[in-house]
Amino acid sequence: MTLDFQGRVAIVTGAGGGLGRQHALALAARGAKVLVNDLGGAVDGSGGAATAAQAVVDEIRAAGGEALANGASVTDFAAVQAMVQQAVDAWGRVDVLVNNAGILRDKSFAKMDMADFALVVQVHLMGAAHCCKAVWPHMQAQNYGRIVMTTSSTGLYGNFGQANYGAAKLAQVGLMQTLAIEGAKYGIHVNALAPTAATRMTEGLFPQEVFDALQPEAVVPAMLVLAHESAPTRAILCAGAGTFEAAHITLTQGIHLGIGADVPEQLAARLAEATDRTGEQVPQSGSAQGTNEVGKALAARR
Repeated sequence: MTLDFQGRVAIVTGAGGGLGRQHALALAARGAKVLVNDLGGAVDGSGGAATAAQAVVDEIRAAGGEALANGASVTDFAAVQAMVQQAVDAWGRVDVLVNNAGILRDKSFAKMDMADFALVVQVHLMGAAHCCKAVWPHMQAQNYGRIVMTTSSTGLYGNFGQANYGAAKLAQVGLMQTLAIEGAKYGIHVNALAPTAATRMTEGLFPQEVFDALQPEAVVPAMLVLAHESAPTRAILCAGAGTFEAAHITLTQGIHLGIGADVPEQLAARLAEATDRTGEQVPQSGSAQGTNEVGKALAARR
């Protein structure tokens, strides 16, 4: 099966360079009309220029594709709404949203300014929420949509000096989980991509040999799978250096201890049983936790 995007309209945020640029180029090469969004700022989010997005648009057009440039900040909901309208006015619909825009303001938590914490959350989490909210009514109306969040191994598993980034990236997974449930009846599939790629955001973090192996192009296949009409929904797909994995948020079978004065001590003594991963499940919704807990409680009374 060829992953074809003919007739599809895609918006890729943060697409002026690095991974976003590769996403935009790949979608266009496979037939999508692409709105290339990029504020044109520095890695820390400062500054801004329209030249980055326009350069990618020029590349797409030179290769025979259709593209538009947009310089909106994803933190500005009105500007994001105008960005989506720009795509709808030009092409009549929006089929794919790739939430890729992001910044870094790394420091250990002890030294981190809370303004830097808030800004990173604003760009990554609220930026994704703004874009999803703006495309949502269009996708509902056409009964079709594909949304790709960009999460991170830092959000899933942690990384020193990136408390703000990790919090925002895991929050995108939480957003994905609920939007996938709410979008199901409208044909809207929502997934998350956790990339490991050598971009200006990761430059200096890896030895040169590793940096060379982590080309952004190696992540793009995972994005294409998650953005295509054949995409799953509620998947967390990890990708880097040509390797692809899936991450899952699971729930163990757990143990029932009931209510009593000594339950804290019982739980402490049997914590290994509560956390035993044998028979763990990937819940289809948040209610699975309560269902498991109440089920064990009722079974204990019989």
